Amino acid sequence: MEFSDGLNQLESLFRTWERDRELSGGVLVTQAGSTLFEGCFGFADRSTRSPVTPQTRFGLASVTKMLTAVAVCDLVAGGGLGFDTAIVDVLPPARRPATLNPGVTVHHLLTHTSGIADYAEETEGSPGYLADYGGLWVDQPSYRMERPGDFLPLFSDRVPYRLPGQQWQYSNAGFIMLGLVIEEVTGRHYTEFVQERVFDRAGMEASGFFRLDEARADVAIGYLPDRSTDGLWRSNIYKIPVIGGADGGAFSTTHDLDLFLRCYADGTLLGPVQTFALARHADAGNGYHSGYGVLHYPDGSYGHGGGDPGVEVLVRRFPDKDAHVIVLCNGEGLAGEVRDAVLEAWQV
Repeated sequence: MEFSDGLNQLESLFRTWERDRELSGGVLVTQAGSTLFEGCFGFADRSTRSPVTPQTRFGLASVTKMLTAVAVCDLVAGGGLGFDTAIVDVLPPARRPATLNPGVTVHHLLTHTSGIADYAEETEGSPGYLADYGGLWVDQPSYRMERPGDFLPLFSDRVPYRLPGQQWQYSNAGFIMLGLVIEEVTGRHYTEFVQERVFDRAGMEASGFFRLDEARADVAIGYLPDRSTDGLWRSNIYKIPVIGGADGGAFSTTHDLDLFLRCYADGTLLGPVQTFALARHADAGNGYHSGYGVLHYPDGSYGHGGGDPGVEVLVRRFPDKDAHVIVLCNGEGLAGEVRDAVLEAWQV
């Protein structure tokens, strides 16, 4: 499992994609803490032509679910919550769906097996399937989505898909519920708790939950694939919530995520619940399994991917090789191809 000549080929390939396909993002491959490949391509801000650098903070979309899961596991490790705790025993009626089955537990939410209806359903053929996440914010002002509770009206009255524990089905609403649980148990804002118990403990100094209307250095702007009629690039500021939350939208760098994966694997973040959190708890089909906030891939790796309008990210750990592959893009359509090129060059 070595790059050999593939390393130079990757650099050349991605530069070609940068020129011909407008690749924009950061790529990092590490093994045992050493960098095997690092590349920065395209622009963090196309209006000023500010290039992507190792310091660029990218939107993480659903990779944020890994952070939420760690925060929940931290509460369990501290005795403030149990994986088998029923959600109705934590959240008062005003802070939970009116249709919530009393049998839904923290475990069900962490493993996408709760059966609750989603507010942003990603499974084709399911009730409420949403092909375009950005379409949610045409009538619902995205700038009002600041806390987990702000999302609750979007799915509070929806009929559950099935009883809890029956089937894996990816659920954004389930992780919104976990954000509500974190706030109820701690009495703190979800973002504050994750900052302290995840980012700070892992040494992720560049990471955080940044508002889209804040002027911050080294933050990549997400760009949509469809441009305006005069050919100008369009940003995603009206297509995603103004600040990230429990199901997506934090910001981080490739190096901070490398730190996160290392702290995730060595027990720094998960502590005594690490083995249980990493277990394969639910069959997601086609050789994939769900842990707590992570997806186990058929090749033995685990991690998470994420996609929002203007955002595409992939984070993978190969535990048998102590290796990480991280791809962060502030555009759509190429992250998967970048990952595949890395794995092919790496001869995984």
